[in-house]
Amino acid sequence: MSNPTTTQDIPRTMRAAVLVSKGQIRVEERPVPRPAADEVLIEVASVGVCGSDVHYYREGRIGDFVVDAPLVLGHEASGRVVAVGADVSGSRVGERVAIEPQRPCRVCDQCTAGRYNLCPHMEFYATPPVDGAFQEYVTIQAPFAHPVPDAVTDDVAALLEPLSVGIWAGRKAELGPGSRVLIAGAGPIGIITAQTAKAFGAAEVIVSDPIAERRAMAERYGATAVLDPTADSVADLGVDAFIDCSGATPAVRSGITAVRGAGAVVLVGMGADDVPLPLPVIQSRELKVTGVFRYTGTWPVAVHLAATGQVDLAPLVTGRFDLDHVEDALDADLTPGSLKAVVRP
Repeated sequence: MSNPTTTQDIPRTMRAAVLVSKGQIRVEERPVPRPAADEVLIEVASVGVCGSDVHYYREGRIGDFVVDAPLVLGHEASGRVVAVGADVSGSRVGERVAIEPQRPCRVCDQCTAGRYNLCPHMEFYATPPVDGAFQEYVTIQAPFAHPVPDAVTDDVAALLEPLSVGIWAGRKAELGPGSRVLIAGAGPIGIITAQTAKAFGAAEVIVSDPIAERRAMAERYGATAVLDPTADSVADLGVDAFIDCSGATPAVRSGITAVRGAGAVVLVGMGADDVPLPLPVIQSRELKVTGVFRYTGTWPVAVHLAATGQVDLAPLVTGRFDLDHVEDALDADLTPGSLKAVVRP
């Protein structure tokens, strides 16, 4: 570790909300981390609650990632740089930043090919055993602390992480001016993806969700049309791309049938481990089917879209909580009308 450069007194300890067992969060006093030579120390301002945080909290695992030791959740984060490592310019102290919550190795084949999101050695916030941001201070490598302008609030800066998912999905779907896209799921990611599609120039952004309130929200933020999958068929839409943000097996299966020949199917939502797919449709239409796993190089675009108002993230925040009420934040999705909870350490 290096001796950090700072312009303020930093406490020796901090408060952290720790997942100590499935369904149990405990606030603990922990040492404030010291930035390594290539890192910055960030005083956390806002942290969005993601579905993965909720899954770890309720189930103790996501697929092969198992919480087998105390873990700090939270990876959608913003804050202010309060100290820097020896190799980072002291001019960064005081910057407001959005955190890209990952540390790739930068030297493996995936990293050098520009796909650092697929780095097999990735350390990602709130993914066992790496702690996340439901605490007062965090460190990150300096290039992954992205400066944000005053037009971007702390809450919005934290939500640049889910916006990055939407941007990555839009790129995978090859969206551009005039595109027609179907998006399944009008939760936070679905609505953010719909806004992103509109910002990318899509002419038609059709959002499907069984809940009327969420369909109405999608119409307010990006959707040109909405569908109720329990009543409306999508089979004859002939869209250029289908992006699933629901993880629901029926939505995935029907969405694939909505895509024209040579179109794209992008799977964002996490659902069942095994899903039967309509292979004749995929084969006869030569559809491109791909997943989304985090993102690469999306933050500059995310900052631009948020700062210029092309994507409006602020209304998605429907609840704010402190460290003493992280369990309430993780259960906020059980409240009707809730979209995105944030924790302000």
